Amino acid sequence: MPSQAKLTQGSTFKHVVYMSATGALGLMCMFLVDLVDMLFLSMLDEKEAVAAVGFASTIMFFTISLSIAVSITATALVSRAIGEGQIELAKRRAVNVLAFGTLFSLVVVWLLWPNIAFILSYIGATGRTLELSTEYLQILIIGMPAIMIGMIGSGIMRALGDARRAMYATLIGGLINAVLDPIFIFALDMGVQGAAIASLIARFSMVAVSYYGVVHVHKMLGRFDLMDFIKDIKPMCVIAVPAMLTNMSSPLANAIVMEHASSFGDDAVAAVAIIGRIIPVIFGGVFALSGAVGPMLGQNYGAGRFDRMHSTISSAVIYAFGYCLLLCIILFQLQDWLVATFNATEASADIIRFFATFVSFSFFFQSLLFIAIAVFNNLGKPLNSTLLNFGRATLGTWPLITFFALFMGAQGILFGQAIGSVIFGCLGFYMAKNYIKGLEQKAYREKASKAITSPQHLGYDEVY
Repeated sequence: MPSQAKLTQGSTFKHVVYMSATGALGLMCMFLVDLVDMLFLSMLDEKEAVAAVGFASTIMFFTISLSIAVSITATALVSRAIGEGQIELAKRRAVNVLAFGTLFSLVVVWLLWPNIAFILSYIGATGRTLELSTEYLQILIIGMPAIMIGMIGSGIMRALGDARRAMYATLIGGLINAVLDPIFIFALDMGVQGAAIASLIARFSMVAVSYYGVVHVHKMLGRFDLMDFIKDIKPMCVIAVPAMLTNMSSPLANAIVMEHASSFGDDAVAAVAIIGRIIPVIFGGVFALSGAVGPMLGQNYGAGRFDRMHSTISSAVIYAFGYCLLLCIILFQLQDWLVATFNATEASADIIRFFATFVSFSFFFQSLLFIAIAVFNNLGKPLNSTLLNFGRATLGTWPLITFFALFMGAQGILFGQAIGSVIFGCLGFYMAKNYIKGLEQKAYREKASKAITSPQHLGYDEVY
């Protein structure tokens, strides 16, 4: 059980680096599940199998995004309670978010499973690709409750500042998947279905690891009480619903990209699918920024430390720039290796090389958007995150990729998406900085008002 809000002390840059690095390893391993699936399936020399995982992963990204949204709720509520020193409230919120997430994920599975083939065909899967992607997704979607529980557990531990144990759940899941994939795909000759079963087992392993950290190490799950759960539904939904809408915008953008890519054939779809699996692994440190910055802001806001909130934002930008610069250089150097590793066709290889050479640095601007999303989700304005991310997914995606694809072909899809990231990243960061300044000014006015109306100020010291 935490005795103090550890993120309100020490170097903010050190916290950002540590929280982002451990979060990145966790996220990278979670998305590595899909990348490993695609890598082994590419060895079957059946491009429909790779395209099938690409289509199915578009839907799985949607379910993972919902899980991340609920984990954001856990992080925001628990970290703020910890910053205020209300440990029992933090424990109550932790168990109630876990119950909420489990019920919600079961409902999503119930709604999605019968409609999988229709959804996949709607975003462009046809023929053999549709058949394989349906088989893959029908198995994998069953694991959504496990992902939800694992992500919420990680979110609770991040809220406490224990980023290392938060990483373990997804790290172990990725390792288990890497071991089981060749067994099910090749040794048991199960192909796409084998990849799905291996990934499903890996996802359920996340539950055991996160349960151990939250319950046995930190003792952070309070006793479930139905009336407390009902009371907490409103504060949970205030964060969870906008956060879900915010995170749904990314799979929406991916679906738009995949639908446009399908008009250029399976080679373009396979290239976009490969890039889509590379991105979270290479740029995991960027994707982890929201999860790193969020609990730092939550604890320091609860403690009234606005100086550390400003410092956290500055540290996050410095970290993001250095990380993106380094990883973009590495990606540029590895582009030929990636083409060879995934047995990409000539058409697919051109798109992959274009991404590695010209598009990759746009993720720095996307990191600015992630920082802004963390600010709004954890400081009481989650609807702003929704508007920003949906703006990027719609206005920042569809018109731009449609326009640039007219002149640049399939490469224009990636270029248009990158331009959208630049625009909305800068806009979101500007809004977030101003919002924190507004909160600080409001807190200063309230403090000044209390000082003016205090008995001491009015000359009543002798009464006390």
